[in-house]
Amino acid sequence: MKTHVPLERSLYFLHPYNATLVTCKSKDGKTNVMAIAWIMPVNVNPPKVGMSIRPERHSHDIILETKEFVVNIPTFDMAEKVLFCGRTSGKARNKFREVQLTPKKARKVSPPIIKECVAHLECKLKRAIKTGDHTLMIGQVIAAYALKSIFKEVYDMTKFHPCLHVGKNFFTTSRKRAVEPKLTKYVV
Repeated sequence: MKTHVPLERSLYFLHPYNATLVTCKSKDGKTNVMAIAWIMPVNVNPPKVGMSIRPERHSHDIILETKEFVVNIPTFDMAEKVLFCGRTSGKARNKFREVQLTPKKARKVSPPIIKECVAHLECKLKRAIKTGDHTLMIGQVIAAYALKSIFKEVYDMTKFHPCLHVGKNFFTTSRKRAVEPKLTKYVV
């Protein structure tokens, strides 16, 4: 038997999402980090990602103004830091210092990468679309790099345990293996 779910909770049907830590840097040089789970690829050539951000988030206006951000991929053991960065505003607090994240110089953009994360997408903002109570920000990836020990063409799931956001304050991770199903029973 299926139960009714309030519409405002129905988007959790699409979870879990890969939790990310997005960094930005204001024109006056202040850095911020926020947690984003609503993020996805939107184009392959050139590679672009889209992320949905509420306008009241501190990073929202910084990204609109500077047109740059970095998507950093944390591991599951960073879930508490991810939650803090998602629930705390950077307007009056230094989240890097408070949760002991290490900002490092990015290769092509001004915002820093996070040393503790396993992969990074440096992005230039190409478009911002107001969707209602969120803004869909689309960034073109101009640099991408990951730990060689865990990423070849895809993640080595025996070595990488992603921080997956289930909804609200809950996180999970994947199994320690990945499978590539063979479509032997189906005609493709």
